[in-house]
Amino acid sequence: MEDTERFGEKAFSNGDVYLGNFKGVLPHGKGKYKWSDGTVYEGDWEDGKMTGKGQIVWLSGAQYEGDFAGGYIHGFGTFTGSDGSIYRGSWRMNIVHGVGKKQYCNSDVYEGTWKEGVQEGSGRYSWNSGNMYIGSWKGGKMCGRGVMKWANGDLYDGLWLNGFRHGYGIYRFVDGGYYFGTWSQGLKDGKGLFYPAGSKLPSLKKWCSSHNCDKNGQNLSSLKSEGKRSSVKRSLSEKISVGGFLKSSSRISHGGASLKENWSRSDSARDFLCHDSSCTLSNSSEVGQLELQDNNTLVYEREYMQGVLIKEKIGNYAEVPQEHKEHNKFHADEVKKKSCIDIFDGCWSHYLRLNLQLGIRYTVGKITPVPVREVRSSDFGERARIRMYFPEKGSQFTPPHDSIDFYWKDYCPMVFRNLREMFKLDAAEYMMSICGDDGLRELSSPGKSGSIFYLSHDDRFVIKTLKKSELKVLLRMLPNYYCHVGEHENTLITKFFGLHRIKLRAGRKVRFVVMGNMFYTELRIHRRYDLKGSTHGRFTDKNKIHQNTTLKDRDLAYEFHMDKLLRESLFQQLSLDCKFLESQQIIDYSLLVGLHFRAPEQLKSLKPPDTIHTCESSPSDDGENSQGEFQIPPNGLRLVTHEPNSVSTAPGPHIRGRTLKAYSLGDREVDVLLPGTARLRVQLGVNMPAQAHHKLHHDKEDSGEVELFEVYDVVLFMGIIDILQQYNAKKKLEHAYKSIKIDPTTISVVEPNLYARRFTKFLEKVFPDLP
Repeated sequence: MEDTERFGEKAFSNGDVYLGNFKGVLPHGKGKYKWSDGTVYEGDWEDGKMTGKGQIVWLSGAQYEGDFAGGYIHGFGTFTGSDGSIYRGSWRMNIVHGVGKKQYCNSDVYEGTWKEGVQEGSGRYSWNSGNMYIGSWKGGKMCGRGVMKWANGDLYDGLWLNGFRHGYGIYRFVDGGYYFGTWSQGLKDGKGLFYPAGSKLPSLKKWCSSHNCDKNGQNLSSLKSEGKRSSVKRSLSEKISVGGFLKSSSRISHGGASLKENWSRSDSARDFLCHDSSCTLSNSSEVGQLELQDNNTLVYEREYMQGVLIKEKIGNYAEVPQEHKEHNKFHADEVKKKSCIDIFDGCWSHYLRLNLQLGIRYTVGKITPVPVREVRSSDFGERARIRMYFPEKGSQFTPPHDSIDFYWKDYCPMVFRNLREMFKLDAAEYMMSICGDDGLRELSSPGKSGSIFYLSHDDRFVIKTLKKSELKVLLRMLPNYYCHVGEHENTLITKFFGLHRIKLRAGRKVRFVVMGNMFYTELRIHRRYDLKGSTHGRFTDKNKIHQNTTLKDRDLAYEFHMDKLLRESLFQQLSLDCKFLESQQIIDYSLLVGLHFRAPEQLKSLKPPDTIHTCESSPSDDGENSQGEFQIPPNGLRLVTHEPNSVSTAPGPHIRGRTLKAYSLGDREVDVLLPGTARLRVQLGVNMPAQAHHKLHHDKEDSGEVELFEVYDVVLFMGIIDILQQYNAKKKLEHAYKSIKIDPTTISVVEPNLYARRFTKFLEKVFPDLP
């Protein structure tokens, strides 16, 4: 009798009332429930919980009609807010989640995907002012690839981060002018090309190629902001059309209800990119490609710092050097080149990444629960290895996976576990950074070795393939390396976090080392230099230089003036590190230096950082041409007394040392304050402020290039890299051979003591001691 359905009414002691069908003592079937606060639900019930179709109306006037499950709004339905806003789409446990359309109370409209109540994925946002954005979202902000069209006709097609234009992009002005370049936090930052109205434009395909973009204009370095592992290997065509717009005419169905997504391709970026007679659209397979019509295209090569123009060269397009695919140390703006391990092209590279993630997840998970202890000599020995076989179908110890069968070896796991703790890296964060769903990105080799490089999705870690000889050098020097970095917390030497080997069924072995990315920073790195102290061959072909090229010793056009104590700390540590490398018979290492320029203090920019807001935050701004004047702060940067509560103290993959002291602030620990950007803790090799004094070259006087300033405020990032080359018999023979034809003091291959002295002496000129 208890399971028999019946109709009835029940009043609860708290004032709630239910009228409808019961199953036993629980509401079941159709029924109406009224809470004491005036909220009313009418619809389906199952075992005492709202489940099925129903409608709920709150006392405020808000109401929802649609699916329920287990007492939650769950499925598809329409919510009308008390403010007049309307959402129609998917829900998960009372939260907007999935695909849906929302019309806000101010008539703004968002149509696309949601995650846990905020915009995430692909979507279109239309402002009541007439502005419209179509593209990728993350955490409720424009993030990834997207196109913004302003009501005044201006258009930007490129990359976004946290609501700002950030990364590579193309800006089309309403008058027909174009700017191809990069942005940081909404401001032009870095090198770019400006084509005035009426100019003939280059092939979009060629421009994308020269800037390491794919055929859709997507820059590989910024795919991290989309958080999709597969986006590295495939185009965004599943989400965004060639011009950056979403596919159209998809429907969301739930029973008899459907939500039509009017994401029209007719309004795509390729239609916006070209409307006048100065350019034509190609109707070939490369749809949307802008074709070069004239060899005499007027173009301005420009360089910006936080929106301020600092350099300009005027010429014809035919005279502009082609920006070849150049290498870049530890930076994601890379394209693939042929590797010495040819087998890892295409899907093989994908398998290799999966194998790495599986192996590292297994190793970290196995070693982390082991009680912390001091390392022993046996931890460096031949027996200090973790070995495991990973069959595709899984085993008693390994999960099934989508890669191929492989054998995994982890070298000296206890040593590297202690190194990670010494460098203050959390095991869970380390594993998630490398092994998370967002995956690894493949980079091309920045050197001559042909090594494969991977970058973690959050840019914190670099994974590099090693030669067998390099593996042996690292294992041999590991005990002394462990002691050195333990004794010198400010060491500039590369920080190693793991050493691994993968063996495939075919018998091929691939060895990897995990390192910290020295350029892991929120600041844009405008210049990169690899400095060895040698001069022979240490320059870069001018026709192969683009903004992400890692330059060499003879390319360096600056000397850096630092605070007295900061410089003293730098050279004390350089001396210690060079002595260590010399003791290990290491040569061919270099100081990798990254420069973040600050805009000259006396200048003004006409463009503020123009983040675009949705209606929940603040009204949106207009296009680039309609901005008011924005005052650059009076100082590009300045040193301030260190305040632990004012800066982030979370350790990065390259940060461990103490906060440095500055002579100019009375020998006190300091932060560097970048007005309008950040306040950062100054550490050795990290966030180091300096003045870059430009050394003018005579050969540029007639080049047409205008260098507007001679002194810049800069923030420096640096570290010693490539420390796995020993001065062995092969290198001694190379030295003897080259010395016959070349001045032996100018070549890179010299004995370790001379190499260290020359290296330090060169850097003393780069960072001169001021009177």
